Amino acid sequence: MSVKATGQLGFGELGAGRRPGSAALERVSVLVEWSGFEKALAGLREEGPGRPGYRPLLLFKALLLQAWYGLSDAELEFRLGDSLSFSRFVGLSLEDAVPDHTTLCRFRNRLVSQRLLERLFDELDRQLDGAGLVLKQGAMLDATLIEAATPRPPLGQEDRAKDPDAAFAKRQGKPGSAYGYKAHVGVDQGSGLVRAVITTPANVNDTTPADALIRGDEAAVYADKAYDTHARRDRLKQAGVKPRLMRRPNKHHALTPRQQRFNDLVARRRAAVETTFATWKRRMGLTRTRYVGLAKVAGQVLLTAMAFNLRRAAVLTA
Repeated sequence: MSVKATGQLGFGELGAGRRPGSAALERVSVLVEWSGFEKALAGLREEGPGRPGYRPLLLFKALLLQAWYGLSDAELEFRLGDSLSFSRFVGLSLEDAVPDHTTLCRFRNRLVSQRLLERLFDELDRQLDGAGLVLKQGAMLDATLIEAATPRPPLGQEDRAKDPDAAFAKRQGKPGSAYGYKAHVGVDQGSGLVRAVITTPANVNDTTPADALIRGDEAAVYADKAYDTHARRDRLKQAGVKPRLMRRPNKHHALTPRQQRFNDLVARRRAAVETTFATWKRRMGLTRTRYVGLAKVAGQVLLTAMAFNLRRAAVLTA
């Protein structure tokens, strides 16, 4: 299939003034080398008869906007046709046809099925690291619950769930339970950039995927009591990484005053990771999944993490 030649400015755009909100997107446009993403997406070009298709990079940029602003596929289609800043960011001129919501949905599903989002996330991390934005002073580990898109099944009747991958989990420090998924992250201390993200059903314990969130190039790892194990502390020490894991008491030994002071210091350091989740949920709309099934939800979380990192990098370089 041939590819649409998009992005050439029309007469309307040459005389159009800058609309509010476009400055941040313009900073992001020049922040990274998009050819690296285009190379990773090259395998998505379709060949065959029919109308020209959209460039994969254009559609990927559209999905980043979707995650950035918490839009549905239909809302994204509308904004691409209505907002000059959106069309400029993805590379559409006023004369270009806007990809419809079904095209955007199919493209996202292909990214998920071919596991390309992981490669794209790694490419962004590599570029941000190369630009000196990743400080590597420490990794802050944490997790947050995200409600499923489908209604909750009755307790004890999970076999009737419309999303078979979602699960129940108790809310820490809050009444009631959540039904859905859990996003586990490793956030770079100081920069606030997300360097690792894993999505699981909500009932998976925080400590289970923790080792996969540790990159190995950070100077320390900060995490709460849920992540504290003797084996993990030993592995970090052997790797030359400081284990800043909050100590937890057991039935035989209470925390010493020194351990309590240590916990207080770690808690203050790792508190910054809550800003990440607050932005995801309050500003980017990730309070509930849009899709059904672990693979698609994991894709949504990865796109959110990438959009968040671009937003954060734009602030760091402003």
